[in-house]
Amino acid sequence: MSKAFTRESDDTPEQPITRPPSTLPPGAKNYITPDGARQLREELHRLLQVERPRIAALSDIAEQKRQLQRLNQHIVTLENSLGTAEIVSPPAKPWEQVRFGATITVREGNGVETHYRIVGIDEINLDRDWISWCSPLAKALLNARLSQHIRFRTPSGEQQMEILAITYET
Repeated sequence: MSKAFTRESDDTPEQPITRPPSTLPPGAKNYITPDGARQLREELHRLLQVERPRIAALSDIAEQKRQLQRLNQHIVTLENSLGTAEIVSPPAKPWEQVRFGATITVREGNGVETHYRIVGIDEINLDRDWISWCSPLAKALLNARLSQHIRFRTPSGEQQMEILAITYET
């Protein structure tokens, strides 16, 4: 068998450590809210100061290597996100126009009121209706003004909503 198909050392990880491909469009900036950046820094600190020592203390060496590899991949992803992040502070009042970081209260076409927050890709939380600034809905909302009606396309057809309130976390 050719040497190209054998491992030279058992110290070599079984899977290469790679960063998942960015979900940002090519050339787009990695915008993040101040609170999002704080949370990423706290998570990175916890992984380095708590999780890494906990895993290093495992007695099963194979399990330790597997968990450390996964942890290191996550750490690299967080470091890359923080390294490329552009923190966007909320605009000054009055808040009459939707910008990055806004929480928008809208009345949908069916009369239901919903709240959306426009955040960076590393902050998305669909359970809380935090949407990426790159999403079609966020693109329709960005730069819209209070009381404005907006339209945007979804897979189920065109939707319409009215902007009722715009707020920012300060």
